[in-house]
Amino acid sequence: MKTLSDVANAITKVMHPAINYPLTELGIVTDVELEDNKVTLVFAFPFPNIPIADQLINSIEQPIKELGLEMEHSIRIMSEEEKATFLQLEAAGWKGM
Repeated sequence: MKTLSDVANAITKVMHPAINYPLTELGIVTDVELEDNKVTLVFAFPFPNIPIADQLINSIEQPIKELGLEMEHSIRIMSEEEKATFLQLEAAGWKGM
């Protein structure tokens, strides 16, 4: 049986393609829960209609599937505070695409 720790270890390694930080550290992946074989989490994006949203979602879903788990997700827009932190990390870790 997989644990929340297994899930956390798998998804904290997933890096943003253009920013040198993991999605979890950027605050994009939040509220991770595990019940039975289903991981539920929230993607918090800094702005609506992020062009790489599907790419980011798939990059998190892959290691979850490799653990033999299913993933359900919802999407929300970051709060102003979350967005400020994201933009600060983006500026510090920007590597371009």
